[in-house]
Amino acid sequence: MARSARVLVAPDAFKGTLSAPQVARAVADGLRGAGVSAVELPVADGGEGTVAVLLEPLRGELRSARCSDPLGRPVQASWAWLADSRRAIVEMAGASGLALLGDDERDAEAASSYGTGELILAARDAGALHTVLAIGGTATSDGGRGALEAIAAAGGLGEMRLTLACDVNVPFELAAEVFGPQKGADPAAVARLTARLHEQAGELPRDPRGLAMSGAGGGLAGAMWAVHGAELCSGAVYVLGALRFDRRLAECDALVVGEGCLDGQSRRGKVVGEQLVRARRLGVPVHAIVGSLASGTEWERELASVTVASTPTELRAAGASLASRLT
Repeated sequence: MARSARVLVAPDAFKGTLSAPQVARAVADGLRGAGVSAVELPVADGGEGTVAVLLEPLRGELRSARCSDPLGRPVQASWAWLADSRRAIVEMAGASGLALLGDDERDAEAASSYGTGELILAARDAGALHTVLAIGGTATSDGGRGALEAIAAAGGLGEMRLTLACDVNVPFELAAEVFGPQKGADPAAVARLTARLHEQAGELPRDPRGLAMSGAGGGLAGAMWAVHGAELCSGAVYVLGALRFDRRLAECDALVVGEGCLDGQSRRGKVVGEQLVRARRLGVPVHAIVGSLASGTEWERELASVTVASTPTELRAAGASLASRLT
């Protein structure tokens, strides 16, 4: 590959440490310093950081709204307003995110999605005709009950339609079983939460059980689909489409992907898995630079290289090292 090769640097955030733009900039700096052309395109899968990676490309305006965190405390959450199309992009993580809680505050049974409902209402009140809710990184397993209550108390959504950009494929009834433990639920709590989800499903106008992606956000996706007719879509697919990822990738000779931990879940609804599918279709080799690599995942079979790096200095070095292999 010639030294003038172009590399698309399109990582997700290293959650809890570095944002996607920070990772992209560090890796790209390393590539450029070694003489390789790098195009920065930070991405997200519908979780925390979605607004940040879409705001500039979609020429949005950053706004904020006061809402409730998972335990009912006030918090300011940022969201994007796209005036030309009267669209809003909001993140569930901004109001109901796991990152808003300390490790000792995680309580999957008590955490409420009420603040997410308030955030959606802020978009409605701003005049949005269409709101995209990015779902991921949440602390809740309440089946969307809190958000439904907030919206009902404010008179509904009016003419605004909802699209839910989900970061997982699990159905409504498995939300607690799959994700409850990371939200603070022990086995007994998972059993109670699962029973509660089944009970809630029977009370909704449409039953979300068995529907792919309806378990996103602790079941909020299924509740919004059932009550407000929300469209469910892959967050990774939505973000990559909005960023015109395929067109940009077709103009490059290699792709760099990245996330905090590359593991088995990376293939199931996460942006790395979707990027691999698209790169394979275009015949573009994929290199991963990640914060950590789970054992037994056999990613090496699908990737041209895997490098573990977790700080800006290490990421720049990883970019420079990759450049030496591309030239």
